[in-house]
Amino acid sequence: MRRTARPSPDHHPSSRPFGPHPPVAFSLVILGVGTFLLVLAPLLAWYVQPRAAVNPIDIDTTAVYTGTGSVFDLEEVRTVPGQKITITQRVRGDVTDSERSGKAAVWDVATSVDTDKSLPAADPHDALDFTPHRWVSDRRTNRPVHCCGEKPYIQGEAYLKFPFDVQKRDYRWWDNTLGATVTLQYRGEKKVRGYEGYRFTGSVPATKNGTRLVPGAIVDETNRPQVVAEEWYSNHGIELVVDQATGRVLYAQTGPRQTLRAPGGKKDAAVLLDSRKIAFTADTQEFAVEQAKKDSGQLRLVGRTLPVGAAVLGFALAAVGAVLVARGRPQRPHPQTSGSPQAPLTM
Repeated sequence: MRRTARPSPDHHPSSRPFGPHPPVAFSLVILGVGTFLLVLAPLLAWYVQPRAAVNPIDIDTTAVYTGTGSVFDLEEVRTVPGQKITITQRVRGDVTDSERSGKAAVWDVATSVDTDKSLPAADPHDALDFTPHRWVSDRRTNRPVHCCGEKPYIQGEAYLKFPFDVQKRDYRWWDNTLGATVTLQYRGEKKVRGYEGYRFTGSVPATKNGTRLVPGAIVDETNRPQVVAEEWYSNHGIELVVDQATGRVLYAQTGPRQTLRAPGGKKDAAVLLDSRKIAFTADTQEFAVEQAKKDSGQLRLVGRTLPVGAAVLGFALAAVGAVLVARGRPQRPHPQTSGSPQAPLTM
């Protein structure tokens, strides 16, 4: 005699068509990792990236400009045309003063103007012109910070670099020779060594920017041994190409004209320097482009690539983890009722 059991109406056999469920602990780990990545994504974009976009305090770099033009020769006491002109700009960060300030980047700048006669100069003071100064900027906004022995009193939005995240608009750029800001207009995009940047241009009309004691004969005052001549400055054209993400200058071109006038004079009496174009050398351009690629790539990684990747992966993991946790919960057993019929006996 064989007893065959028929399923009870209240009997619910376990059915797992996808195989055994993973442990609940594993599901919770996946859910936790996904949630963490979802929280990390906006944190990278809104907190980490802005703090990575700061002007360095340990900068040590040199930019070289070259061109041709007219230069006043002190030995010949006259203006000599067709001279090769080299401008060297050395920038070094003062780490101690920068850290002491708490929020500023303190950069010491030395700019020298040379002809072939003064190069190579053992002492930069032997150059045709040598100008040391100190630029102090807010590390995040690039705005001038007037502290830490700043000299001169620099103003404007840009000088040795532009702010991070450069916009397609005009900027007030500090012209150290003028001693004031110049409005540079946005002129579209331009490639430098195959790398695209924003182009800005401007010019400076003839402006008195100082005085200098010189022999009277230089400014046509032959009856006076010395006079306090007026220094005048203008610029044929300024062109800067700037990296959009970092504000680094990829290409710079300037057309300075510096002259002397007799006191109260209406016209130039002597030309100290006049060039239509003095621009970054190929090596300086290449270095600027390579640094821009590197720095903008790091900002893009922290501000865009990692946040997007973390958000996508976090959402996927959180969704999978939630499903696994729900499926992995143990089912509550259904109790047998006293009135349930018993399986019949069969022969």
